[in-house]
This record gives sequence, C-alpha cells and structure tokens, in this order.
Amino acid sequence: MDSSYSLIKLSQEGYVVTIQLNRPEVLNALNLQLMDELIGALGQLEGDESVRCVVLTGNERAFAAGADIKEMADASSIDMLTRDQFAKWDRIRRFKKPLIAAVSGFALGGGNELAMLCDMIVASETAQFGQPEINIGVMPGAGGTQRLTRAVGKAIAMEVILAGRMLTAREAMQFGLVNRVVPVEVYLTEAQRLAAKIAEKGPIALQLAKEAVLKVYDTSLQDGLEFERKNFYLLFATEDQKEGMSAFVEKRKAQFKGR
Repeated sequence: MDSSYSLIKLSQEGYVVTIQLNRPEVLNALNLQLMDELIGALGQLEGDESVRCVVLTGNERAFAAGADIKEMADASSIDMLTRDQFAKWDRIRRFKKPLIAAVSGFALGGGNELAMLCDMIVASETAQFGQPEINIGVMPGAGGTQRLTRAVGKAIAMEVILAGRMLTAREAMQFGLVNRVVPVEVYLTEAQRLAAKIAEKGPIALQLAKEAVLKVYDTSLQDGLEFERKNFYLLFATEDQKEGMSAFVEKRKAQFKGR
C-alpha cells in the first residue's frame, strides 16, 4: 500500500483496505491535511480493482474528536467560504465502493459527521457520538444537522445538536445510527469481517446497490424506484450477473470478477 501519507495509514487484506486516521496526539482531529490525504487515498482505492470494500477507523480512544479548531478559530466568514473545506466531504459522499466506519471512543463533531458519511458503522462499547459544536458558538457544517436527523429522528437530533448531548454506543444502535456494538477488543476485527463478507459480492452490483440506497436521501419514492429499476436492469449486462445466477443454479460458490 501507498506509504507516502503521514496522517493516515493504509493496510490491505484480501479485497479489504483499512484506512486508519493517525493523529492520536490530538484525538485524530480532522485538519485540512488529513482530509486531503483521506480523499487522495479514497480516490486511488476507487480505481483499484483489488479493492472492493474499505474500513475507516481511528484508534481505541477516538475515531475522531472533531475538526481541528485551531485552523478555524481566527477565520472570518469569507475565509471559510473561500476555503470551501466541505467540498472535500462531498467527495467522500461520492465514493463508489462500500465504506464502513469502525468507531471506538469519541466520534464528535466532524468525527461523527465523517462516520455518518460511511455506509455502515460498527461501534465498540466505548464509542460516544455527538455534535458538540454548539458549545463553541457554532453548529455542524459537514452534514451533521441533516444526516443525524435522518438517522435518529428530529427529537434526538435536536437534543444532540442544541444541548450537546452525547449518545452512547448502545443508544446510537437503539436510534438506528450504528449497525452493531461489540467489545472494544474486537470492534475493528468485526468491521473488517463485515467488509470481507461484502467484498465477496459482485463489485458492480455493490456499486449500483449502494447508489440506489443513497438515492433515498435525494429524491421521492417514485423517482427512487425508477432509479433502482434501471440499475437492476443494467446489472443484466454484466458477466457477474451470469456467473452469480449460474452458480446459484449449479449450487456452487460464485466467482465474481467485477465485469
């Protein structure tokens, strides 16, 4: 894997790549350089046929405790507008392959927003999720008000965003924010196991199915159904569809090639 990054670490096992945020001294605060490295890595992985699923993680103490406030404390409105740092988050949103967050410890502010950009979240029992921007005189700006509300509902989102409430891992699962909660010793392994299971599937089908699920947030039910149907039909032009259905009929394991 590419070792030129200084604030993230990459490793690969099979079809799964794990990206680790690597600023432990500041609880993986998301500064501009880290985000640039993350987006660069995702761009490379998107075009790599040996990669079918990506796990994004931090460490046991923190997934990411928020944005790097030192980079923003003295900024003006125009500084923030011209910096356009949230355009980077849109690039992560458009990542075509399945992306799983493995969260332990703090996932706060931008850290929670980054976790919510992922398609699934596996949390350790120590995980805490929140949007504490209100405590420093601002509000979420990288999707927190929108994605959190869609995930947990208006009432809980209002309390998290307006009162600074943090959600425990169990609460986050209860409210539908995370997929599962596991002991801290195995949270990353569990996320990688889920990723490996996903990576067994056809890459083109994974991409189009992910697109269809995300379309729910962008459109009406009828438009979403039409989008889903077109993607479904499109898959019948792939070799993987022929292989998958033949394997089912022949009672054997499919060998998907992403074609």
